[in-house]
Amino acid sequence: MSELNATAAALLGLLHDGPATGGQLVAGAGERFGAFFSVTRSQVYRELPALSKEGLVRLGKQGPRSSQQYLITAAGKKAFKTWLSSEAGPDHLRSPLILRLVHAGSLTAKQRASLLESARANYTQQLDEAKVATKAADGPYAKAVAEFAQAQAKAALKLLDSIPQS
Repeated sequence: MSELNATAAALLGLLHDGPATGGQLVAGAGERFGAFFSVTRSQVYRELPALSKEGLVRLGKQGPRSSQQYLITAAGKKAFKTWLSSEAGPDHLRSPLILRLVHAGSLTAKQRASLLESARANYTQQLDEAKVATKAADGPYAKAVAEFAQAQAKAALKLLDSIPQS
């Protein structure tokens, strides 16, 4: 693996905290950075064998119901540090909501109102969760990320408010 992709780097970052199963990594990703970087179960279970093959993680203890722990190796720590200190490059926003809003003119007024109402409820919940995360943040980096999640949710709510209802 010459260069880590962002998903592999996310998993290695989580494994710095200690051994984890695929399910624990999915949950940890959702908790730690799910507001701005999604990691699906299928991505985790596709990435872990590749990381193992490259020697960046190794198998740990076998858990209940055949769950498998993974541990980061010294090579994995080095690869993660290299990825972490490299240039980030451009962000790529993939928002199913924004894609729908681009095409919202094809919806009836009732369908559009339903879409906006559902999205508003979702982003209001995200904003509330980000506020809690900001208060609970441990350290300046976690706090800055939580504040970013708040700003992102506020921006989405502002976007929704700008969409005509009729």
